[in-house]
Parts: sequence; C-alpha cells; structure tokens
Amino acid sequence: MGAGSVPEWVRGRAVCGAGQGHSVKMEKMRLRQGNRACVANPRELMAIVSKPFYITTPIYYVNARPHLGHAYSTIVCDAIARAKRSQGVPTWFLTGTDEHGQKIERSAALAGRTPAEFAAAISGEFRNLWQRLGLTPDDFIRTTEDRHKRGVQKLFRVLRDKGFIYKGRYTGQYCVSDELYVDAPAGSPCPDCGRPTETVSEENYFFKLSAFERPLLEYYEAHPEFIQPEARRNEVMAFVRGGLKDLSVSRTSFSWGIPVPDDEKHVVYVWMDALANYITALGYGSDAPEDKARFEKFWPASVHLVGKEIIRFHCVYWPAFLMAAGLPLPGAVVANGWLLFDKSKMSKSVGNIVRAETVHEVLGADALRYFLMREISFGHDGNFTFEALIQRYNGDLANGYGNLVSRVVNMVHKYFGGVVPEAGALGEPELALKKTAQETVAAYGPMFERYDFAGALGTLWTLVAAVDGYLTASAPWKKPADRAEEDHAALQRRVLATAGEAIRLITALVYPVLPEATAKVWRQLGQGEIEQAATSGQLTELAWGGLGAGTHFGEPAPLFPRAEKDAMERMQNLENENNLTAVAAVSTAAPAAEAAPAAAEVPAAPVAATPIEGIAQIGIEDFTKVELRVAQILVAERVPKADKLLRLEVDLGYEQRQICAGIAQYYEPEKLVGRKVVIVANLAPRKLRGLESNGMVLAASVGDQGAPVLAGFLEDVPNGARLK
Repeated sequence: MGAGSVPEWVRGRAVCGAGQGHSVKMEKMRLRQGNRACVANPRELMAIVSKPFYITTPIYYVNARPHLGHAYSTIVCDAIARAKRSQGVPTWFLTGTDEHGQKIERSAALAGRTPAEFAAAISGEFRNLWQRLGLTPDDFIRTTEDRHKRGVQKLFRVLRDKGFIYKGRYTGQYCVSDELYVDAPAGSPCPDCGRPTETVSEENYFFKLSAFERPLLEYYEAHPEFIQPEARRNEVMAFVRGGLKDLSVSRTSFSWGIPVPDDEKHVVYVWMDALANYITALGYGSDAPEDKARFEKFWPASVHLVGKEIIRFHCVYWPAFLMAAGLPLPGAVVANGWLLFDKSKMSKSVGNIVRAETVHEVLGADALRYFLMREISFGHDGNFTFEALIQRYNGDLANGYGNLVSRVVNMVHKYFGGVVPEAGALGEPELALKKTAQETVAAYGPMFERYDFAGALGTLWTLVAAVDGYLTASAPWKKPADRAEEDHAALQRRVLATAGEAIRLITALVYPVLPEATAKVWRQLGQGEIEQAATSGQLTELAWGGLGAGTHFGEPAPLFPRAEKDAMERMQNLENENNLTAVAAVSTAAPAAEAAPAAAEVPAAPVAATPIEGIAQIGIEDFTKVELRVAQILVAERVPKADKLLRLEVDLGYEQRQICAGIAQYYEPEKLVGRKVVIVANLAPRKLRGLESNGMVLAASVGDQGAPVLAGFLEDVPNGARLK
C-alpha cells in the first residue's frame, strides 16, 4: 500500500525485515549503530522499522446526506487501517466533510438556514453514521474548523510568497455542482456532470499550474504507483499531456469560504481549500509541538482513497500545490469505482439513493462491510441490489462462516466440556487441511495489500468451505458401528482441534472486514478480546498451532442469523418510507448568483435558473407524463409498526384508491380527513408494509430535515381535476 508499509507476508519470510529492501542483517546493524540491541519481539522491531501509515478518505461534500456510496469508501479505508494497526504499523486514518463553496451557500439559502448551520447539520449526520457503523477514524476534519482555516491560509501564503500565485481576472464557465472551472464556450454543459455551466467574470488569484506540466509528467513516469488503478493513471496523464492552464484559486462573487490572507474580499477556491485538509488535519499551519510532531510523523500520506470522478483534482492540482510548497507528495492516490444501484449510479437527483442505515438496521454493519468488499472488484464500478446482498449474506456469512463456527464450538462444548482437546497425530485429511490453511494465509495478505479485497475474501472463503467439507467427511458426531469407542474419541479430538485451529486463522485474517463478528468468535474460541489481540500482535501470529490444547471455549453465540424472505421487503420498505418524505417535494428555482460584469472580449451569456442541488432539468414532454390530480382524503390512519406511514383512502371523483404516505410524523390522521390534496395519479403501484400504494401525495419539503407540507388550494376545486 503506502511506501514503507510492511505486509504480514514479509514478516513470515524475514522477522526483522523492513519491507523496503533492507535485509535483516542490515537492520540489526542499523539498530546497533544507534546503541540499541535488536528487539526480541518481532512486532516491536516492526514498529521501529515500519514507516507510519496514513490513509485518507475523500472529505464528503455536505450538499446531501450520506448514502451507501460514501459508506463504501469509508468502510474500505477502515478495513485497511485495521489491518495496518494489527500489523504493528503506526497508523492514522482520516475522514471528514468539505463544507465551503458556492453550492453550499445556495443550498443553505434554499433551506432557510445559514451556511454554517446547514453544514453543521449534514456533517453531524456523517459523523453519527460512521460511529453507528463502528468505523475507527483517528480524526474527523471539518473544513469550517479554525485549525483548517489556519493551515489553508498558511499554504496560500507560502505559494504566494514563492511566486506561484498572482492576481488576475477570470472570465469563463463554471460548474457550481462540481465547483469546477470549465474551459468551454458560454452556455456549454459541464463535461463531468452534464449540468448547465454559468458564466463567471471576477477578479481572482491564479496558481501557476502551467509551470507544473512537465514536473508532473516526469513524476508520474518515475512513480507509476502514484495513480491507481492503471485506467485512472492513463486518464490523468492524457489530461496533463493535453496542456495545463493556470488555475483560479480564489472567488469574489460569494463569501462562504476561507478568506484569502491579506485580501479578504477573496475566498480560497473550494478545491484548494478541500485538498489541504490532508495536511491541516495533521497540524500543518500550527506552531504547537504536538501538531508539528504529528505532521512530521505521518506526512506524506501513504494512500489517498478517492472516487474516480475526483481523480484529476487529487492527481493534478494537489501534487502541483505540494510541489510548489516544497512538501513531499503522497505515496499513492487510489480511485474506487462508483457504487451502482440496479446498474445506475447512486444519485440524489435520480432518486436511487440507498442508505447504509437501512442495511445496518436489518442485517448489521458486518453484512454491509462484507458485501461491499467481497462483491465489488475494487477500482471498478460495482452493482448493489438488495437481492444480491441477501444472497451473499446467507451464502457466505449465515450458511458459511457463521454456521461453521457454530458447529465446531457447539461440538467442543458437547464432547469435551468446552475445552480444546489434544489433537494427537494428524492424519492425511488434517495435513491436507493444514496445507490449505497455510497456503491461504500466504495468499491472502498480498491480495489485500494490492486492494484485491474480493479476491482475498474469495480465497479465504475457499478455506471456509474446505473446513466445512472436512467436518462433513469426518462426521465426528456420528460413530459407525464398526468403529471402536477409543478410535472415535481420538477422531473427535483430532477433527475438532484441527477445525478449531483453522477457524482461528480465518478469524484473524477476516477481522479487518468483520470486526463485530470476529470479536464474538474470538471470545468463543477462548482467545479474549480481538481488539486487544490486534493491538498486541496476536492476529499476525498465523503459524499453525496457535489454538493450544486446554483452551476453554466461551459460550456459543449466534453470528449471522439467516435472513428470511421478509428481509428484502423490510429494507425496501425502509428506503421507500425514507424517500416518500423526500421525493414528493415541490421544487423552486435556486437564486442565481449575482453576475459580475463580463470582460469586454467575452460577452456574458444570460444566467439560467439553476436546478436545486444539481437536479437534472426535463423537457415539457417529460412533464406531461406525470398526471397530477386533486383528491379528497376520506380515511387516514396509522400503519402498525411503521412510524412514518399513514394509510389514506382518497376520492378522485371517478374512483377511490389507497395511498401510503410518509407523513405520519408531521400530521395527525384525524385532522386530514376531508382535506383536498394533490396526488401523482399515474405512479406505478408498490407494496409498503404489505399495503398496496396507488399514487403519491404531493408535498413541499421544508427545512434541512425535509418536513413535508401538503400541497392544497385556496379555491374549491372538484375531486379528480387534473393539474396542468
């Protein structure tokens, strides 16, 4: 992964090896020269010679609440960080939120809140979700914090003092949705998202990005590992070879950002602001000794893990800023693909968002972690469906690992009072399983280190299947009539000790991916607390034979109860109930930015109304497909065990129908009877909590929580009247 990190499999070959071409002999000499003896504990020595490991997620933009795509990137980083910590590598894991920019300022205004209030609310949702999922970042940075502001202003000063920033004027196109300058004619769509760009003309400070075209290309050539995977590397190199222009790094047409030092009518361009979080979180810009020490220890970052859509910012702008500031570059920028839902990119504007909370509530955090890392080939786009999630959960977790642990732990309790027996001499089946386990240990580490999580887990689950098959073939629970009692007891001892040891190895390897489940298994195996084991290095001691005879197993406990048929319906209901409140909203046009006078040589194009938070515009032919009609509520009642749902019976004049509406938290049912509302009359029926809903009640979404306010009329309008 990052430069200087020490994979587990390197340890297996060289106890004192540093993983950077240092031989054991050379490392011992280095330690002696420092008047230190070679440390007896291999883990302690690894901590001495290992370069600290620093991994970051992208910081998430607070224009929308977190969804499964955000969780995917953060879960992957969490698994990598857990693996590194368990190897004894000093590790720092950073995540956070990006809270400045024109888009946030506009979104806050639409929500009737200040930008600071708006950003704090959404940032809090990210932080709360990561805690709920059991993620373990060492720090959570917000770009509105003073420490970040201080560091960004220092970086700006350094670049300006070194002659890489100058004042000028920008006239051209800007995509507010992506906070991206677009080199295209007026009125052109954004090349990245396709949304309309706006013509901007304002005084700016510029960064001499053009000066770094050759240095960047030379760096890419000298460090092929810097951009991963290969497809993203080729994309970035093609972009740079196409020529770099100087980059505007300040804005004056709005105020929600970090003021430029010594010129506060300017705010720092949001991407310079955001990218700097990787160093400001470590203490860049601070004079405090502890901040300086942290920065010196962990910078440069080992890995920036980012979404593929922001690879250019991280592999062109960011290294150029660092080169100009005289700071070392990160070891690697690694891009994951998009998480698709039913083969479409998850998007708020499309309305196909899936929340991590939904999966967590029904199947648990480990189920989500395992599915995302097993099902998706990292670096490529991956598809998420509830059906695939349940199939993987039942097949690999409930019927696979969970069932295997349950069988072995229960049999050790049944036949040996919960105490691991002495295996005795191993026969051919045991030796074959031992060999498979050792080969799995050797293969798993390298695959995990090169981000082939799906391949690593697939290899590990081959071992799960092998242990399960070994148990079935040996059948220690079944004594043939012609087998002596003594021989059967010996077989039981041999089989259960062997299977238990294999489970220990599987559990140690899969801990970074399944931290909650492996904690339970580790206790059942009589090994104590797995977090302590990870800290003390026990999870890297993967030689066969670590489960000693006489170990007392803990009490059996369920790991992954099988997901029944209603699991998919429960998750779909949770998502539908969440979307009912958010989707049926009346949109109002965002206020257009105050346009600065255009430069004389470039006429200003009319500023188009900007869709809310980038929602795609539609033509009249699309609008006419939606049939909006007036309906009168005849019956309104709560749906049992559904906090958000009301069951409504409405009169359309020409018919009556049933509709489920996610407004129970905001309206008392009895006060709705007789009220006239607007419904989407041609919406395809769908089941919610076992009830068929035939339509959708139209409501305005108000405030940052999206509270619904039902659409209605001042005049008396007949039931069934169509809105045009």
